[in-house]
Amino acid sequence: MFKKTFRYLSKFCVRPIFGAAIALGLWIFSHNVVWADCDTTSLNRKIEESKNYFSSNPTLAIQISKQVLEQSRKCNLQRTTANALKNLGIIYYNKGDYINALESWNEALSIFNETKDLSGVANIESNLGAIYFNQGDDVNALDYYLKALKTAEEIKDTLRIVTTCINIGGVYSNKPATKAKSVEYYLRALPLSESISDKDAIGTVCVNIGEYHLEKNRLDSALYYFEKSLIAFDSSENKPYTLNNIGKVYCKRKLFDKAITYQTQALKQSTELKSKNDIALSLIGLAETHEAKGDLVNAIKYYSEAKTISLQIGADYQLKSAYQGLSNTNAALGDYKKAYENQYLLMEIKDRLFTLDSEKKIGTLQFSFDLYKKEQDLVEKQEQIKRQKLVRNGFIGGFAIVLLFAGVFLSQRNRISKEKKRSDELLLNILPEETAEELKATGSAKAKSFDSISVLFTDFKNFTQASEILSAEELVEEINQCYSEFDRIVTKHGLEKIKTIGDSYMCAGGIPTPCEDHAERMVKAALEMQAFIENNKENRIKSNLPYFELRLGIHSGPVVAGVVGTKKFAYDIWGDTVNTASRMESSGAVGKVNISEATHELVKEKFKCIPRGKIAAKNKGEIEMYFVEGETA
Repeated sequence: MFKKTFRYLSKFCVRPIFGAAIALGLWIFSHNVVWADCDTTSLNRKIEESKNYFSSNPTLAIQISKQVLEQSRKCNLQRTTANALKNLGIIYYNKGDYINALESWNEALSIFNETKDLSGVANIESNLGAIYFNQGDDVNALDYYLKALKTAEEIKDTLRIVTTCINIGGVYSNKPATKAKSVEYYLRALPLSESISDKDAIGTVCVNIGEYHLEKNRLDSALYYFEKSLIAFDSSENKPYTLNNIGKVYCKRKLFDKAITYQTQALKQSTELKSKNDIALSLIGLAETHEAKGDLVNAIKYYSEAKTISLQIGADYQLKSAYQGLSNTNAALGDYKKAYENQYLLMEIKDRLFTLDSEKKIGTLQFSFDLYKKEQDLVEKQEQIKRQKLVRNGFIGGFAIVLLFAGVFLSQRNRISKEKKRSDELLLNILPEETAEELKATGSAKAKSFDSISVLFTDFKNFTQASEILSAEELVEEINQCYSEFDRIVTKHGLEKIKTIGDSYMCAGGIPTPCEDHAERMVKAALEMQAFIENNKENRIKSNLPYFELRLGIHSGPVVAGVVGTKKFAYDIWGDTVNTASRMESSGAVGKVNISEATHELVKEKFKCIPRGKIAAKNKGEIEMYFVEGETA
């Protein structure tokens, strides 16, 4: 029985495949008449040549690097191949093409690991961390930075250890809960950077530590590190930034003249360097010091100059500080018209920053999706390369190659299956199931109009004050407890969570599946949210702990919902209804459920509502509003 089976396989499978393998191998062999130049010195010279064009002509730099890559692969020169890939990744990174940079660096990392080039491994791991950090993916960024640190420690590469510690500190400094952790890595990097006399590293580490102490109002410690940074940055373009920070320390000490002296130096040097961003920061520093000193006329002068520079360069965060300062100082001088004008501009810039933050989060989802698609392309590419190698060597042992190919194919198929499962889980985590299924079935999801839904916004009052008092662990636990309860309430009432932005929570009722009682469901959920926050507040007061209070608003009306475009991969809702719902929240009161006239018309038979009259809402004029007191008996 065994012999018959073997002869059957040999006759109908092995011989044709073996012959095909030989034929394809000879064909490929015949088309490789011109052999690549395998001069390593020449190839490495071309890699160095490409670096001259990184900034001036990145297209040419890519072309040269790809030529070196092709030749080094043909010659099986692994180190040169890895260096060419590393070069390509740098060019793509500088262009902001993170997907291609990831592809190049991951392939380079594989070669460096294979050849046990640990210096190359540490370099690429750190670079990969930078990509994820720029995309706001702190988890993956930290993972790669820690790997790079471990590798650098193995080979005792002090400069790489210093760089990686600074990068890790940067990740931890992103969130209030982990800022103290960032200082641990900065303090580790400081003596090492001093041991190799790297002034830029010393200055960077010290100014970061100083800012942490300044935020904590530890002025002696802050000044100590700022002065160390100033010495290290003696002839650096970063010096104005440190001078301005020293001025902030003296301002807090109420030594205003000394603060002004340092901040004036910062302004002078940033002007000489033609660094408009530093000029704006220095002007804001001077304005804040004069405001604290009581010299409101000069404060307005410097805030106005900072506003002009910030508008020129599109520095929204500096512009926010300028508008805030102008609004406060104008009000203090009794010029309420200008104070109102600047307050209005401040609200506009806050809205823009809010939009930018939302777009950045959506961009991160798009990056994850694009990365997944690229990984699938890479799997197919790797499969094709392996198949070509097997065929090329088919005349040596066709049967053995076919068996090897079968094993590779099965392995790749399993991997693709796992990646598909991961993709499905990702889609269901960020999109409603109905939209996710449509996206998988057709490759796109159409935006849909809904004639009537209800939208809810919340915002925590005194969030900033509580976050300054609570420890990192307590803050994370409290936020998680509140949002988890909100998620439970939303799910219970058949509503759709849209997103959270900072300490704001947004959800909608009546989408993606329409329902007639969406307003009633939303109001019930809102009352439960306020009840939970109030109960939580009482418990924390008894324990002498800081607590959150909640403003909450609801509006009902038409929206458009779905996943739109090809570059923004997230489920969201748009329309004037969303904006009006946001105004209901900002015009509400702590502990109350504030609803619009449109929502009131839908729920007035079910809930007891107290009319508030017409309330002014930003960009909306006066709107009839109501406080919901509870369900009718």
